[in-house]
Amino acid sequence: MYSFKSLIKEIKSYKKEFIFAQFIAFLAVLISIPLPLLMPILIDEVLLKKPGIWIESISKFISNCDGSCYILITLIVVLFLRSLNVLLNILQVYHFEKITKEIANNIRYKVLNHLKLLSTNEFENLKTGDIASRVINDIETIEDFLVRLVSKFAISILTLIGISIILLMIDWKLGIFIIILNPFVVILSIKLSKKVKMYKKEHNKAISIFQEALLETLELFEQIKAFNKENLFFQKLFNLSDDLKEKSLKFNYKIEAYNKFSFLIFLLGFEVFRAAGIFSVFYGNLSIGLMIAVFSYLWYMMTPIQELISMQYRFFAAKAALDRINEILALEIENKKEKIIFDKSIQIQAKNLSFKYKNSDWILKNVNFIIKPNKITALIGASGEGKTTLAKIIAGFLEPKEGEVLYNNISSKDIDLTQIRENINLILQEHRLFNDTLLFNITLGKNFSESEIYEALKLTQMYEVVTKWSDGLNTYVGKNGVKLSGGQRQRIVLARAILHKPKVIILDESTSALDVQTEHKVFENLKDFLKSRTTIIIAHRPETITKADEVLILQNKKVKKL
Repeated sequence: MYSFKSLIKEIKSYKKEFIFAQFIAFLAVLISIPLPLLMPILIDEVLLKKPGIWIESISKFISNCDGSCYILITLIVVLFLRSLNVLLNILQVYHFEKITKEIANNIRYKVLNHLKLLSTNEFENLKTGDIASRVINDIETIEDFLVRLVSKFAISILTLIGISIILLMIDWKLGIFIIILNPFVVILSIKLSKKVKMYKKEHNKAISIFQEALLETLELFEQIKAFNKENLFFQKLFNLSDDLKEKSLKFNYKIEAYNKFSFLIFLLGFEVFRAAGIFSVFYGNLSIGLMIAVFSYLWYMMTPIQELISMQYRFFAAKAALDRINEILALEIENKKEKIIFDKSIQIQAKNLSFKYKNSDWILKNVNFIIKPNKITALIGASGEGKTTLAKIIAGFLEPKEGEVLYNNISSKDIDLTQIRENINLILQEHRLFNDTLLFNITLGKNFSESEIYEALKLTQMYEVVTKWSDGLNTYVGKNGVKLSGGQRQRIVLARAILHKPKVIILDESTSALDVQTEHKVFENLKDFLKSRTTIIIAHRPETITKADEVLILQNKKVKKL
């Protein structure tokens, strides 16, 4: 879990770079502090002919320097120092950005790694758009705050300290007056900024809801088109877009309003301080040149004060973002268990197995069965009885709520789920493909020889189809394999299973898109492949079921042998 304390700890892990960047920032502040004083001081020392420390310093290096000479030299010094200040600021921003980008990337890595290990039971309840919003928008919000924190906070504080010292040196009474009143601006803005967290949370929620609906609509675009429901689904998007607009307007408007109000308080204070400066000239010993210098410093104070005020808003926005990131990190992950090497065919047994999703009725209750190795077992039952759910449990995608599944008499509770999935291949009826080449979709990045790939395609009756394509294995299949027919997609996934040689294969209506003749040829080709491993076929076609050595029926949440 992340907190601001843990983020600060991560910043400290970049100690050398952080100290170097702060040193550069300190130099930049040191250079910038005298700048508002140099030009105004010429009013007293040159125009009003009251020689002081600046004129005397120049005269030590340049003799016979007149008024225009002093002005020109001062201008050159100011221009040089301002240029150097900008260069140092660019350098320190680079190093600070480098630190914060690393930390933000670490957070992103941690979240992605947590998602990678996420329990499928948890994943079933997640919304893709919401997760995407958190991984992208919320981490950017946290990064934005960190950039401000490490690069602006210390500089702003140092700048205000430096200005305060200069003001006290110019006129200690006026300086104290300014120093005492300025914190009221920050205190007032703190009270205002606490409301930002609520608005930011609402804004992010609206983004995630819109993003989820958009992704779902685009994902199911063909089905929406098929039923002429474009108006319905896109009207929903329009409504959500309007809601996002309102939430965004509310968030940005409030933020801007609070910033403007805080700035107004500063400007009011600025005018009060200017009036106090004039009083100091009129009734005290403050010179006109120094009064103008005070005005310059008052304006110069605006930037660090505004940075501190802005940082408070970003803090509460980042706090809301951290809460949302921590919600992801709180999701249950798969526990790492012992990795078992299955060096022979696998027998599968269910003992008092029960399963339900969150806030649902029991789908399976006290299920018991044995699936023998090197046999083809058909699992039949009416639609909605839970056949696919049972297949996902056997394949290690879902964990039983009660009871257990045993693989060669070893409980799934004692086996790492990744190891179960390594040995079991579940092929669903609707198996989506990657928007990549046919080669990648078959191999999933694993190295196979061309002869192995073509052999797998021959067994699934896809070889002649693929060799007719101009790009062959390098043909792009489109999003979810849209360029292929349903039967071609199913045969590609079957070819993938053949290549990866699992010890258990579960075919969940995975040949339903094939005509009876092609299905018969595929099963004839796969006869030896299926007989040499534990095979489970979920099907409704009698022709498919007759290929099984034994049949199990799922009915009323239980499994019986026929």
